Amino acid sequence: DVYKRQLPALLAAVREGLGEEVEALAEEALPDAVGEAEEDARPAPLRAGERLQAIAASPGIASGPAHVQVAQRFEFQPRGESPAHERERLLRAKRAVDEEIVGLVERSTVKAIREIFVTHREMLDDPELAEQVQLRLNRGESAEAAWSRVVEDSAAQQEALHDALLAERAADLRDLGRRVLARLCGVEAPREPEQPYILVMDEVGPSDVARLDAQRVAGILTARGGATSHSAIIARALGIPALVGAGAAVLGLAPGTALLLDGEHGWLQVAPSTEQLQQAAAERDARQQRQARADAQRLEPARTRDGHAVEVCANLGDTAGAARAVELGAEGVGLLRTEFVFMNNARAPDLATQEAEYRRVLDALDGRPLVARTLDVGGDKPLPYWPIPHEENPYLGLRGIRLTLQRPQILETQLRALFRAAGERPLRVMFPMVGSLDEWRQARDLALRLREEIPLADLQLGIMVEVPSAALLAPVLAREVDFFSVGTNDLTQYTLAIDRGHPSLSAQADGLHPAVLQLIDMTVRAAHAEGKWVGVCGELAADPLALPLLRRLRGDIAPARYNGASFLGLQGIVVKSHGSAAEEGFQSALRRAALEVRENLPQRLHGRLEHLLL
Repeated sequence: DVYKRQLPALLAAVREGLGEEVEALAEEALPDAVGEAEEDARPAPLRAGERLQAIAASPGIASGPAHVQVAQRFEFQPRGESPAHERERLLRAKRAVDEEIVGLVERSTVKAIREIFVTHREMLDDPELAEQVQLRLNRGESAEAAWSRVVEDSAAQQEALHDALLAERAADLRDLGRRVLARLCGVEAPREPEQPYILVMDEVGPSDVARLDAQRVAGILTARGGATSHSAIIARALGIPALVGAGAAVLGLAPGTALLLDGEHGWLQVAPSTEQLQQAAAERDARQQRQARADAQRLEPARTRDGHAVEVCANLGDTAGAARAVELGAEGVGLLRTEFVFMNNARAPDLATQEAEYRRVLDALDGRPLVARTLDVGGDKPLPYWPIPHEENPYLGLRGIRLTLQRPQILETQLRALFRAAGERPLRVMFPMVGSLDEWRQARDLALRLREEIPLADLQLGIMVEVPSAALLAPVLAREVDFFSVGTNDLTQYTLAIDRGHPSLSAQADGLHPAVLQLIDMTVRAAHAEGKWVGVCGELAADPLALPLLRRLRGDIAPARYNGASFLGLQGIVVKSHGSAAEEGFQSALRRAALEVRENLPQRLHGRLEHLLL
C-alpha cells in the first residue's frame, strides 16, 4: 500500500525532470543528426598520387584504368502467385545456374577452380536450404523473396561463427544466391570493357572472377574480402594480381582513374606517375626472371648467404597437396591442419579413418618430417556431432587444447592415429591455443603415455604460439617443449584485438606490427637459449617482406597460402638473405609502425638482401 501511494508522486517527479531543466527534443533533430552522421561516415575520396595499403590476395603487379562495378540491384515483388508456381520458377533458375557452373567446371584446367565450383553445385542442391525456402513459399512469398532471405540468413549464421572456412562458405553462398536471383529477375551480368582494366568492386565472388577474361582484366581491387577466400584462390590460379580489403574509399574512384597495384606486397597507387609505371614494369619483368630461376633451383636446399639453413615447408589443410608440395621442393609439411578429417565426416572419425588419412600424407612425404596440429575446433569452429554450448565470444572460449583437454578421448584417439601412421617416420605434434604451462603439461603427459604403448622412431612435441600468454611464458615453456610454431594469424589477432574478418579493420591486422614482432622475438630468443627450433606459419610466413626478418628463427617456414609461385619465391628470398641484414632489419622494425615497416624495409635492406622482392 505504501508503494501504491508513493507511485503517482514518483511518476510526476520523473516527468518534471527530477529537478533538472528538461528541453524537448526537436522533431527534426533526429533525421538531421542521422544525415550528418552518415555524411561523416563516408570515406574521404582518394587523391591522385595517394598510396593505399590493402591485403595482398594474388601476387603480381598490374596497372590500368579503374572499372568500378557496382553491386547488381534486384527488384521483385515480395508476394508470389502460388507456392507451386513460385517453386517451379525457382527450380528453372537453379537449373540454369547449375548448367553455368557445369560449364565453368568443364572449361577450367585448374583443379582448385573445379573443386570450388563442384562445391557450389552441392550448395545449390542443399536440402536444408530447399526446405527453408519451401516453408516461405508456402506462406505466400515470391521465389525471389524466399530465396534471397534464406540465403542471407544462412550466410549470416555462418559468418557469426567467426571461422575462416565458414566465412568462405558464406561468401560462396551469397555469390550463388546472387546468380540465382539474377536469373529470377532477368538481370544480366555486367559487360567487361574491351580494353585492359582493373576491376574495382565492393566484394568479388568466385563466379565473378571465374567469368573474367584474363587477357583483358589486368587486376582486381575490392573494398572488402580476405586473402583466403575462394575468389582469391581463383585469382591466383588464373594469374590475376589482386588486392582485397582496401576499404570503401576505392568504390568512390572515378571510372577510368589510372591505378597501379602490387598484389604481393599489398599496396595501391592512385594515378601513378610515368616514372612509377616504368619502375613497376621493370620490377614485373625482374620478378618473372627470378621466378624462372627459382623454379629451376626448387629442389636445392634453402640456405642463406651466411650458411643459415631454413626449411621451407608446406601448409596443408588436406591430404591432397602433399605430393605436389614435394614435387615443388618442400622439405616437409610445416603445418597439417587436421580439422579436415573431422569436418569431412558426418560423425566423429574413428581411429582407423584418422590413421588412413594421416598415413596418406606421410607416404607422400617419403621420410620428410610432418608437423601435425591436433584438432583446433570450438565455439568458433563447431562440429555438428560435438555440440558446444553457445558462447558470447567463442574466440575467447572453449577452443583448441582447452576443448580437447575437457574431452580427452578426442585427443587420445587422434594421437593414437598419428602415432600408428608415423611408425618409423619423423613426426612432430603440436597443440593449439596453449596459454599456460598446465595445459601444455596435460597434453604432453597424455602423448608420452601413449608413446609407451605405440613404437615411434622420431617424435617431437611442441605448441602453437598464437596467444600472447604463450609468448610471454616462452622462457619457461622452452625448457620443456621440443619446438615452438608461431601461428602468426591468431597471434596478430589476439595481440592487436582486431578480428581478421572485420570489413574495415582487417588490413590493419598486420603481422609486421612491432607488438607482434616483439612477441615473436621473445619466443625465438627463449627457444634458442634452450637449443630448440622455431617454426612459423600463417600469412606472415608467406609474406616476402617478412621472410628476411623471420629467417632469425633457425627453424622452418610454412607458408599460409601454399601455392607453387609463392613457395618457390620464398625459397629464392631465403637463399639471397644475409643474417646481419636480417638482424638489423628486425631491430629497426621493432621501432616502427607496421605500415612504416612495409614501406621502409626494402630500401633499408637494399644491397644487403639482393633482389629481396620476388
